Amino acid sequence: MNQNYFAIIMAGGVGSRFWPVSKRSFPKQFHDMLGTGESLLQTTFSRLNGFIPEEQIYILTNAEYDQLVKDQLPSIGANQIVLEPAMRNTAPCILMAAMKINKINPNALMIVAPSDHWIEDQQSFRANVEEAFHFASNQEALLTLGIRPSFPNTGYGYIEYDKEQDSRIKTVSRFMEKPDYKTAQRFLEQGNYLWNAGIFVWSAKSVIKAFESYQPDLFNLFDQGDSVYNTDFEDDFLRENYEKADNISVDYAIMEHSDKVFVLPAEFDWNDLGTWGSLYDKLDKKESGNAVVNARTLTQNASGNMIRTSSEKIVVVEDLNNFIIVDEDEVLLIVPKEKEQDIKQILQKVKDRFGDTYG
Repeated sequence: MNQNYFAIIMAGGVGSRFWPVSKRSFPKQFHDMLGTGESLLQTTFSRLNGFIPEEQIYILTNAEYDQLVKDQLPSIGANQIVLEPAMRNTAPCILMAAMKINKINPNALMIVAPSDHWIEDQQSFRANVEEAFHFASNQEALLTLGIRPSFPNTGYGYIEYDKEQDSRIKTVSRFMEKPDYKTAQRFLEQGNYLWNAGIFVWSAKSVIKAFESYQPDLFNLFDQGDSVYNTDFEDDFLRENYEKADNISVDYAIMEHSDKVFVLPAEFDWNDLGTWGSLYDKLDKKESGNAVVNARTLTQNASGNMIRTSSEKIVVVEDLNNFIIVDEDEVLLIVPKEKEQDIKQILQKVKDRFGDTYG
């Protein structure tokens, strides 16, 4: 394996749209969401470990998930679990990780990958990432892997690239927020827009330089810890200083400012598993058209449902179509799939009435 390859797995989110399975105390990345026998985090780690040395894969997560990571990835070292003392979005933790890695290997190339994506074509994934690594090793560049849109999705951000370029890796023209349906349709018709998957590739040097140029306060804050990174004193520095960091995403912090941003249209299959509906789309369907995880079902005049229980519970469904049905511990959720984006609000109402225990 190439000793210059490093990976950062982002595993600090709460995943509240997958409530009631995903809770703050046990978020979705630590669950076996598809019934495969592995959590999303374990699957992501294995995918990257196919071509990146195990000891060079780092997990960025909230401090309260330290033990969950250790339980699920027992072979990695404690120094590979980078704990955020507070939630400060993606820019601070990515900068901190880049500084840690740069001290270990000044020639390091990094991929930053979310822990909750589902990718089956691992050969194409590896080929795309290594192509991006090669590009980033030869020039100062910030790359992202974009997904070719298959329909006008309004739940993703989009990346516009220069359509006049013949090269496989394109210059990014701009990043677009989640559009309305008509705008998303126009993006697809134009043919030079990709879904923003939040997968980034760059050299450690390049991304640190970008932070120094575009976010000097953030850079200076973490540069103070240079002498303690990868030592026993690192945690003390982070506990004292991490909360001082701006709450900002890496997109806003550097990607939207730099003139050295590129995108590689990915060739692998991709699903971000962000909602129950996206999980339904990914799973094989029963003859009735229902997607089922950890349940034994008896259905009649019922199709298009996402059904999940925490054990092999028998679930009987009749005359119900296109619903999310999730039975988890003390909570039973039954909502139309078309209202999956409302689950965050539903969770808040439950917490307001019944207490934070259920969220």
